[in-house]
Amino acid sequence: MSYGSSGNGGGTHLAGELFKTMTGTNLLHVPYKGLNPATIDVMGGNIPLLFNDLTTAIQPYKSGRVKILGVSTAKRVQQIPEVATIGESVPGYESHTWFGVLAPAGTPQPVIDRLSRESMKILQSDDIKKRFAEVGAEPVGGTPQQFAAFMAAETVKWAKVIKASGARVD
Repeated sequence: MSYGSSGNGGGTHLAGELFKTMTGTNLLHVPYKGLNPATIDVMGGNIPLLFNDLTTAIQPYKSGRVKILGVSTAKRVQQIPEVATIGESVPGYESHTWFGVLAPAGTPQPVIDRLSRESMKILQSDDIKKRFAEVGAEPVGGTPQQFAAFMAAETVKWAKVIKASGARVD
């Protein structure tokens, strides 16, 4: 069976490769130049499966044009709580897009601390929480040390997936 993604080496490609690695499923990767053309091809029956992001998939799902088989986050998504996580069937599976604020090495600690405080204020605002929820995202936040540890763990996790799959960027 083939699966589509946003392109070679992208997050949706690696989400599919993680699934393959964890389940031993034989899937053929079909890279697209973005999620919109891949989503159109799933709706049209040209490919049977797509690792997608919620911002692209939510409208076709709500209109009945696609079925979401599972979400790749650790917990169910607030906008579609009826859809199980992949991890409920494949324990430990988790793949999600994340963003963070980075500063150059050597940035003075008081500057880092202020950036962290101001970022947390923004993430905790009702407006940002509402806007994130509209697209299926969740603001997390944390300390610079927590973010550094998270990035280090993500690097190890995805390096293993890339090595096992041979994934490459176009």
